[in-house]
Amino acid sequence: MKNFFSVLFIIGVVSFLNAFENEAAKNDPPAKKKQFVVMIDPGHGGRDTGTPGTGRYKSTEKDIALDVSLALGKLLKQIPNVKVIYTRTKDTYPTLQNRAIVTNKKKADLFISIHCNAQPGKKGTAYGSETFVLGLSKNKANLEVAKRENSVIFLEDNYEETYGGFDPNSPESLISLIIMQEEYLDQSIEIASYIQKEFKTTGKRKDRGVKQAGFWVLSKTYMPSVLVELGFLTHKKEEDFLNSKKGKKVMTKSLYNAVKKYISLHMDTTVSDDHVVIDDDEITEEKVASKIYKGVTFKVQLAASSKKMATKSYNFKGLNQISREKVNKIYRYFYGETSDYEEIKRMKNEAVRKGYKDCYVVAYKKGKKISLSEALK
Repeated sequence: MKNFFSVLFIIGVVSFLNAFENEAAKNDPPAKKKQFVVMIDPGHGGRDTGTPGTGRYKSTEKDIALDVSLALGKLLKQIPNVKVIYTRTKDTYPTLQNRAIVTNKKKADLFISIHCNAQPGKKGTAYGSETFVLGLSKNKANLEVAKRENSVIFLEDNYEETYGGFDPNSPESLISLIIMQEEYLDQSIEIASYIQKEFKTTGKRKDRGVKQAGFWVLSKTYMPSVLVELGFLTHKKEEDFLNSKKGKKVMTKSLYNAVKKYISLHMDTTVSDDHVVIDDDEITEEKVASKIYKGVTFKVQLAASSKKMATKSYNFKGLNQISREKVNKIYRYFYGETSDYEEIKRMKNEAVRKGYKDCYVVAYKKGKKISLSEALK
């Protein structure tokens, strides 16, 4: 009898503790969604004015870049779970090195450096918007843009020691930068293409395309990174446009549309709207409906590298269904292969939990890579 009452007592204590824990869980604050951090870098600043343009305006490249950057950040902050950081918010000069250091320290998910262009000489005929990602280019004009943007290091004391002997005018120095960003090249090209499309459609600007060149600041930021040239201040009509309130507003809106689209496709979706993380074991056919896109194959791109690796699970943190694709001299590694978009999103979430936080979904049609937005249409 004594043992019977002891058992009842234990059961009562356990029931009380369970009830207490359940009530406490109800009062716990909901888990926060992962923030998407955007680092906006207004080019130049302080004693580094950037291009003065035609000289008809008091403002120079640094002023226009700052105005558009601050306006862009203000819009992006309105998107839930998006955090915006700036390399500068005033007319100051953060060095190229400090811009990269701060960006990496803040663990930004996207780096956007905003500039205005200039045409050497007195012609002033070049106009239009272009977006750069890191890469080699034999195009003389692209090389000149990179040299001009990199040459600001000469304004710094002890620049040779700070930048490890980097010479903006040396092709060898430019080549040494490229290997740093290859892991993020596809995503950089993706956001750059969105930006150029918006400049053309929303901004009604001449589309000069997505280009590659050796920018020091892009090579040292370890996330998808782009350098935007809003337009040419050496072209009088374009200089008037970029100095106007309307012009700045139009360019800001174009950038916002592009970045918002990129974020919507790359925001960490491991947390649902009700703040509950669903483990793989909890996902059932009733909880996640299929969404089949006939003729389209989705994959999760895990990495891109110049190294060829065996597509074995031990090389990819235990993930199976690994495939490899070679494009030029770069190998791309993928997880999964399906026409079910909901399934590939689940697989992306799994890859994120395994540690591939920068992975993203890609789409193929008839064996050729297409943009995700095109596939989902």
